[in-house]
Amino acid sequence: MPRDRFHGRHENPGTICHAPGCEEAGEFRAPGARGPGFDGPGEWRWFCLDHVRQFNAGYDFFEGMSAEEILDAQSPVSGWRDSRAYSPTAGIDGAPRWADFDDPLEAISARARARRSDRERQWREEDRARRAGVSGEDARALDVLGLGVDADRQKLRSRYSELVRRYHPDRNGGDRSHENRLQQVVAAYQHLRRAGRFG
Repeated sequence: MPRDRFHGRHENPGTICHAPGCEEAGEFRAPGARGPGFDGPGEWRWFCLDHVRQFNAGYDFFEGMSAEEILDAQSPVSGWRDSRAYSPTAGIDGAPRWADFDDPLEAISARARARRSDRERQWREEDRARRAGVSGEDARALDVLGLGVDADRQKLRSRYSELVRRYHPDRNGGDRSHENRLQQVVAAYQHLRRAGRFG
C-alpha cells in the first residue's frame, strides 16, 4: 500500500471513508475499536481528509483509562520511550522562563547568560579533573553521582547506595518518575567501578 510520506495519505483503492454518509476515498487511517496489543497491530478506520481531521481533533489516547493504566501505558515495558520531551522535568533546564520577562530580548539575554555560566562551570570541572588525572568520561560519571574528583572507592559505594535508595521505585511507593535518573546513576556507577582508580 503506497503512502505519501509527507501527508500520511495512503493509496488504498476501493476503500471508502468510514464516516457515515461519506462517499470520499478513505486515504487516511485512524485507530479502530481494537487498539494495538500483544496479539497484533489492532484495527484501523479509514477516513477522507476532512473526516480524519475531525477525528484527530477529538481523539484522546488515554480516554477512559485510570491514572494507573495511563502510567502503565507510558512505561518502557509498553514501548514508551523516555525522552526529555515526556520526562517530568521537560522544558526545565534552570534557565529563566519567557513569562518572567516583559521584553523578549531580556529573556534571551538571561537565557544565554545562564547557559554560558553552565558551560564555564563545566569547563572548570573538566580542567580540575584533568589536573587530578581523571578522564573526561570518569569526570562525567562522577558528576552524575554528585562526587568530586577526589572521591575514593568507599565514597563511591556510599553515594551509589544513597542514590539508589532515593530513586528506586520500590523505595518510593512504586513511583517511576525518577526511573531515567536511576538508570543514569547505575550506568555511572558501573563505569566508575570498572575504572582503574576504583577497581
